[in-house]
Amino acid sequence: MRRNSAKLVVGGEPVVWLGANFWSRAGGPLMWRGYDPGVVRSELRVLAEHGLRQTRSFFYWPDFMPEPDRIDEEKVAHFADFLDAHVETGMSSIPTFIVGHMSGANWDPPWRGGRDLYADVWMVGRQAWFVQRMSERFAEHPAVAAWLISNEMPIYGRLRHEPAAPAEHVASWAQLMVQAVRAGGARQPVSLGDGAWGIEVTGVDNGFSVRETGALVDFTGPHVYRIDDDPVRQHLNAAFICELSAVAGKPVVLEEFGLSSDMVSARNAGHYYRQTLHTSLLAGATGWLAWNNTDYDDLVAQEPYSHHPFEMHFGITDSSGAPKTPLLELNSFAQVLSDVDFPRCRRTDASAGLVVSEYLERGYPYSQDDDRPLIFRSLQQGYVAAREADLPVGFIRERDGIDDCALYLLPCVKQLKGPTWQELRQRVRDGAVLYLSYCAGEVSHHRSSWLPYLDETFGIEKQLSYGLVDSVEDNEVEFTFVEDFGGIAAGEVLRFRVGGNEHSRAHLPVEPRGAEVVATDARGRPALLRHTSGSGQAVLCTYPVEHFAATNARVNPEDTYRIYAALAEVAGISRPVTVADPAVFADVLEHESGRRFAWLVGQNPEPVTVVPTVSGVLRELDGNPVEEVELPPFGVRVLELR
Repeated sequence: MRRNSAKLVVGGEPVVWLGANFWSRAGGPLMWRGYDPGVVRSELRVLAEHGLRQTRSFFYWPDFMPEPDRIDEEKVAHFADFLDAHVETGMSSIPTFIVGHMSGANWDPPWRGGRDLYADVWMVGRQAWFVQRMSERFAEHPAVAAWLISNEMPIYGRLRHEPAAPAEHVASWAQLMVQAVRAGGARQPVSLGDGAWGIEVTGVDNGFSVRETGALVDFTGPHVYRIDDDPVRQHLNAAFICELSAVAGKPVVLEEFGLSSDMVSARNAGHYYRQTLHTSLLAGATGWLAWNNTDYDDLVAQEPYSHHPFEMHFGITDSSGAPKTPLLELNSFAQVLSDVDFPRCRRTDASAGLVVSEYLERGYPYSQDDDRPLIFRSLQQGYVAAREADLPVGFIRERDGIDDCALYLLPCVKQLKGPTWQELRQRVRDGAVLYLSYCAGEVSHHRSSWLPYLDETFGIEKQLSYGLVDSVEDNEVEFTFVEDFGGIAAGEVLRFRVGGNEHSRAHLPVEPRGAEVVATDARGRPALLRHTSGSGQAVLCTYPVEHFAATNARVNPEDTYRIYAALAEVAGISRPVTVADPAVFADVLEHESGRRFAWLVGQNPEPVTVVPTVSGVLRELDGNPVEEVELPPFGVRVLELR
């Protein structure tokens, strides 16, 4: 299956963005009131000298549209000079229209009067008028690379405690805003600036749908500030969100990511940026805009910094303009993009697919919203295990149908639609390998799997009692392999830290009825079984190992990756580069010329040396052969695979 690595095409050429969200240190969101062209040019020069070529800029709405039928011409003139400064420094910008939310605060133009931003016809008309007029002013400016309708509209249009806007209102609003850009004569790419926080990505219904609005826009722009209690999951957070954001099939631009240096050491800030940049690239991202360009120490008494003081220090430069470690990482990343000619690279195809249950993004009668966190977290941990196994995986959206794969991974999947399950069973008969780890779910409502024909699919007889779960007694589960399975030899023992609540901390008791027992638990019960059906195999894990890991802190790498690597061997999947250490991820990109580039991304806090197993030969980008690869703490190496 083809993994998403779509790129924006401008003038017939693929483009990649690398830059920062921009407020000048002279004013922050209020920069247009006391605009300082000298400071702005100094700030842009520092970014350009460190490999950045784009900014995301903002029409602070209360200032640019002080009355419902008037645009402030002084502010427009300042913005024109701001764009001129980009041309002078060889940069471009992505202006954002409806900017009423920023850095922990909402600001309304005084004339809004509490009107609904989506459903009030007059209010929607005023927004469209503003978008069209600003498009008309700057559509022909050479510094404009693209347009964004809003900044994080889901939390501006509705506060967190308010009910979500109806999806049809949001979709109509989005359509009218995009049409206003085109009515203004602008032909550059456009997107919403909504953060890609739609239900298909987050599992939370806020009225936005990345799938629905994806038909209107030219790219999807996730904003990722997720936090985790596991370092490996933390480093893969943005990558995982980028994978999910590809639901619309559009280019994915990591539109916002970053951290405050009030919350992290300078060294670890550099590690986080390096990991986020490279892992999201391997997840299909084709643009990156850091939050944000500078610190704001001189604005401590100005909102939002007065009540969110940590927001002063998200900068990639400090308040004097000096580079911080994130900007140094961005500069190194820019060099890698150049070295591999990244605009003409794509991800390799995948023969393994992680199945995304439709219940993540769509409700059915009497299905529960509180099932969605389980789907999200188990899928995320499955993605982590696949990365640790150096197994290239694509995401198979149940709603879009089942792609042709050699291996289907269903980590702790409790719910699929009946026709989907039947399709997967047929794929097994046709030669595929299907893996399911059983999970009873985290809620009491219809506790246990919803999948029919479980016994027939896996060659077992389940020993469940209605309404009850078979709780896991130990804090660690052991799998002892009683036969060889892929690269796991008979006699080997895998261990899994147990987690979950009173519903999910449970296993599936079974009796084999045609299945082979591959591994048993410490009490001799079947833990992993495989059943031949047609020319394929169905593999059942009777413990929710991905869910266990997802509910534990500092657990990765953990032994689920061994099962995934073994499944890859059983399914006959080629992995062109593998590393025995699960804390070093390996993946490959292909250039349109036929060259292949291997990425090695380390998760070790100390330096390591690894010897990758490759189908071919690894060389430095300058051509020198490589056998041993040295990685600094949380380091990344990019090599050519010949």
